[in-house]
Amino acid sequence: MERLDKLISTAVPLPIEDIDTDQIIPARFLKAISKVGFGQNLFRDWRYSSDGNQIADFVLNNPIYKGSILVAGRNFGCGSSREHAAWALGDYGFKVVISSFFADIFKGNALNNAILPLQVSDEILHQLFHKIEQNPSTAFIIDVENQTLTCDEIIFHFELDAYKKVCLINGYDDIDYLLSIREEIEEYERRAGEIVS
Repeated sequence: MERLDKLISTAVPLPIEDIDTDQIIPARFLKAISKVGFGQNLFRDWRYSSDGNQIADFVLNNPIYKGSILVAGRNFGCGSSREHAAWALGDYGFKVVISSFFADIFKGNALNNAILPLQVSDEILHQLFHKIEQNPSTAFIIDVENQTLTCDEIIFHFELDAYKKVCLINGYDDIDYLLSIREEIEEYERRAGEIVS
C-alpha cells in the first residue's frame, strides 16, 4: 500500500450529510475484480447526468476545488459495507476524508486501503467548510505521526488506532505488518517451544 505519513493539500468540500456508499459508488459499477478504475465512477450519479454529461455545479466538476482531501458532511460512508467505496475514493486520488462522523465499516475499509478517515468535531467541520468557501486554495496539513490536522489557525488532534497508524505510516497491509515483525514472532515461537519441552 502507499505510505501516508504527512500530507499537504487543498481540500474538496462536500457539505452533504448521510452520504452512503451507494452514492459514493453506485452498485451497478461494482463488477470489476481489481481495485482500479472505480475513481471514474466516484459519485457517478451526482457528477454526471443520465446522458453522461458532467453536472456543472457538482463540486468534483468545479475546477476551483482540487486536492487529495475530501471534507464531507456528518455520517459519511453509511449504508452498505462495500469496500469499493474506499477503492473509488482512493482511485480518484483522495488520501484523506474529513467528517464529523463515519460509519464504522467504512472507517475500517478506508484504513485498510490507505485512506485516513479523519474525524473532527461538528464545530471544526463547520470551520473547515468556511475556510474552503472563503479560499479554495487553503492548505490543509495532515501529520499522521503527530495525529494533527492544521489549517491556518486551526490545529486539531485526531484519534487514530495505534496499529492502523503504523500501517499508514509504513504503507503496510496486515500481511506486510506481520512480515515486519517476523523476527519477534519467530523468537516468541522459539521460547514457547522451550517452555513446552
